[in-house]
Amino acid sequence: MGVDYYKVLQVDRNAKDDDLKKAYRKLAMKWHPDKNPTNKKEAEAKFKMISEAYE
Repeated sequence: MGVDYYKVLQVDRNAKDDDLKKAYRKLAMKWHPDKNPTNKKEAEAKFKMISEAYE
């Protein structure tokens, strides 16, 4: 089974587009590599997963 993108974005499966966008922006800001210079590798991986989930 593949990745559950709703779980990655921490939203319910019935979430509306606005909720998905808000969740993406919140997580993207939290895990952006520039915001996490001390933990850049993990931040990059999480940021990529969050971006993929939002697409």
